[in-house]
Amino acid sequence: MSERKVILYIAVSVDGYIAKENDDISFLSVVETPGEDYGYHDFVNCIDTVVMGRKTYDKVLSFGIEFPHKGKKVYVWSRSRKGQDENVTYINDSLKDFILQLKSTEGKNIFIDGGAALVNELLKLRLIDQLVISIVPYMLGGGVKLFSDGRPEQNLKLLKSVAFSSGLLQLWYSPYDK
Repeated sequence: MSERKVILYIAVSVDGYIAKENDDISFLSVVETPGEDYGYHDFVNCIDTVVMGRKTYDKVLSFGIEFPHKGKKVYVWSRSRKGQDENVTYINDSLKDFILQLKSTEGKNIFIDGGAALVNELLKLRLIDQLVISIVPYMLGGGVKLFSDGRPEQNLKLLKSVAFSSGLLQLWYSPYDK
């Protein structure tokens, strides 16, 4: 059995933001192209577990659509919510212990679906095995930064890059120390 990978799969503006200050992600629409999902369908077929932050979960719920991760085990990292709801189980304990426990169980890969606080905490703990970053050809000029200060330096190995006709550039990285 090979160990499950923790994979960050996320879109970011050219200037490094995942949302505007008010959590508006409408800039993502500049790369919407009929029939193009930028590999997302294939990616979700290689995962069975999703971990996201509470703000990201609230944003997903605000879309008013069916929960997109039905059929997967979904965990929301939250300092305030406990227990579970119809879609997710909330985790409040040590993030490091939780992720290491998930990785040690049988299953497919683990999808980190944002947001910035969760991503940066996992980077500090060096628990992300692969980063798939889709760079959207748009500059927000401010907002929620994907990467915050205070995490350790990490040397990354480029696994692949794909340029799409919409201008989106997808970069697949693995930390060298993994």
